Parts: sequence; structure tokens; C-alpha cells
Amino acid sequence: MEQTEAKTASSLLPGDVVTGTVEQIMPYGAFVRLSDGQRAMIHISQLSHRFIKKVEDVLQLNQEVKAKVTKIDERGRIDLSMKVLEEPMPAPRPSRSSSAQFGDGDDFEKKLSSFLKVSEEKISTMMSKNAKNGRPPRRKGARP
Repeated sequence: MEQTEAKTASSLLPGDVVTGTVEQIMPYGAFVRLSDGQRAMIHISQLSHRFIKKVEDVLQLNQEVKAKVTKIDERGRIDLSMKVLEEPMPAPRPSRSSSAQFGDGDDFEKKLSSFLKVSEEKISTMMSKNAKNGRPPRRKGARP
């Protein structure tokens, strides 16, 4: 039986896209029965580009899945990945408010200058509020 399974596994190659049915879910991944009867595993890290806390958040028993063969070891064990078939997640963009506040230019000096200007404005606003309230400005290291 094992020789037959190894022979069938050799018909698959890394890079092949296969379909199968989830037949067992474990904390570290899921075992999938391929359409040709072979058994393969999808590790939890290969389910998606996003963070997956539990395999059950993505897969259920008897669910049909499509995955890519990533590895077949010397014992004929097949590793799959669903992640490589998805579009990669775009890199997070900086929020509009921070880029508008500190300038859109790539020049470090411009960004630093904008940051210092905004910081000085905030400090002067705080100082004027303290002066209106009759409080002297706090000195660094002074006790309240």
C-alpha cells in the first residue's frame, strides 16, 4: 500500500494546484483528502496572508479547498499552501492626517522641519493655556 501511495505521490509535483476536502483539523493545521485519494496537510501558517489564530476560523470539516503543492518529502508526505494562491495583502499606508500634518515630501529635512513647527505650535499653545490659568510652567524634574 505504501509503495502505491509513494508512486501516486510522485505524479504530483511542487507547484501543482490541487483540490481536496478537509477531513481533519488540528491546532497546527488541517489534513486534506485530495481528489486522487492522497492525504496532504496545510500548516496554519499557509492558510492565509492574514494572522490566523485558529484553523477553524478559516476551514471547516468537509470543506472543499484549492491549494498549491509546496513540498513532497522523501516519505511521500505532501505539504500544501492556500496562501500562495491568494493575492498578497497590500502594505499599510500612512494615514492622511499624519502625511498632511508633516508634509508629503520624501525629503527628511522637510518632514523634520514640519514636525518641529507643529511641535513648537503645540508647546506655545500649552504654555499660553497655563499662563491664562495662572500656573507657572512646569520644569523638567520638578515635583508637582
